[in-house]
Amino acid sequence: MHSYDEPVYLISVVATMLNIHPQTLRQYEREGLVEPSRTQGRMRLYSQRDIDRMKLILRLTRQMGVNLAGVDIVLQLKEQIDQMQKEIDQLREELSKVNRNGSVHMSKALVTKNAYDIIIFEE
Repeated sequence: MHSYDEPVYLISVVATMLNIHPQTLRQYEREGLVEPSRTQGRMRLYSQRDIDRMKLILRLTRQMGVNLAGVDIVLQLKEQIDQMQKEIDQLREELSKVNRNGSVHMSKALVTKNAYDIIIFEE
C-alpha cells in the first residue's frame, strides 16, 4: 500500500482513471494547478493527493462551469482555509493544555470580556 503523497501513477494510468486525455493533465500542469513528481527520466508520476486534486478540478470545471483561472483561485482559497484550520486546531490544543495546567504563559494571555478580545503580548 502506498502513502497518500507517494507518486506512483503514470500519466496514462491517471488519464484512464479520470477518463480524460493525457493532454488535459499536461494542461493542468502548465496552468500550475497540479505539480506531479518527475522520475530521473522526466516521466510524470502522480500521487493519490494529485488525483484527488484533479477530481476537484474536474468537478469545478465540468459540473460548476468554473474556468481554469477560477479553479486556480478556488484552490488557493482552499489551501488558505486548510492552513487556517490547522492553526485553529493547534490553538485549540494549546488551549486544552492550558486548561489542564490551569495557567497561561504571559506571551499567550487572552482575556475575553463582553464582545471584545484583549490580547496581551510580552514586550
